[in-house]
Amino acid sequence: MAGEILSQAWQQLLALVIAAGVVMGSPGPATISVTAVGAAFGLRSSLRYASGVVIGTIAVLLVVAAGIVGMLASLPGLAPALTIASAAYILYLAIRIATAPPLAERESSAARPTFHGGFMLAIANPKAYVAIGAVMAGASSQAGGLGLPARLLVLAAMIVAIHVLWLLAGTAFACFLRNPLASRIINLVFAATLLLTTALAALP
Repeated sequence: MAGEILSQAWQQLLALVIAAGVVMGSPGPATISVTAVGAAFGLRSSLRYASGVVIGTIAVLLVVAAGIVGMLASLPGLAPALTIASAAYILYLAIRIATAPPLAERESSAARPTFHGGFMLAIANPKAYVAIGAVMAGASSQAGGLGLPARLLVLAAMIVAIHVLWLLAGTAFACFLRNPLASRIINLVFAATLLLTTALAALP
C-alpha cells in the first residue's frame, strides 16, 4: 500500500515537472525578456533583472494558489490597468534592448534593467497567471499524491530553473555582441520577439 502511494507521488511529481516545463517554460513576455536582457547586457548585468522576474513569478504562483486572482479580477479597472502598465514597461524594455550598444562599447556605468523592473513585469505578465493556473488546476485534479505545499515547492523550483535556462540561452549570444552589426541584428530580433510574444500573451 505504502509502495503504491509512493509510486503515485513520483508519477505525479514527474507529470507536474513536465507540465510546468512545457506550459510555464514556453516563450512568453517574462522568459523572452530574460533571454533578451541576457543577450543584450551579459550575464552579470542581467542577474538583478532576472532575479526580479523569478521572485515576481513566484509571487504570482502564491497568488494563484491562494485563489486571490479571482477576487482581484472582480475589481473594476484593475486588470486593464495592469495590462497597460505591463505593455508600457515591455515596450520600454524592447526599446532599451534594441538600442543597446555592442558589449565592447558598453560602459560599466550604463543603465541596466533593474530588479524592480523584472518584478513588476512578472506580476503584470498575463501569461504567468494563465500558465500557472493551468498547471495548478491539472495537478489539483489528480487524486492523492502531492499536497499543495509540495506542489508549490516543485513549481517554485521550476520557475527558477526555467528562467535560469532562458537567461543562459540569452547570454550564449553575448560572444556575438561585440561585433556592432551582429549586436544590432540580434538585439533587434530579441526586441521584436519580446513584443510579439507579449502581444500573443495578451490575446484572449
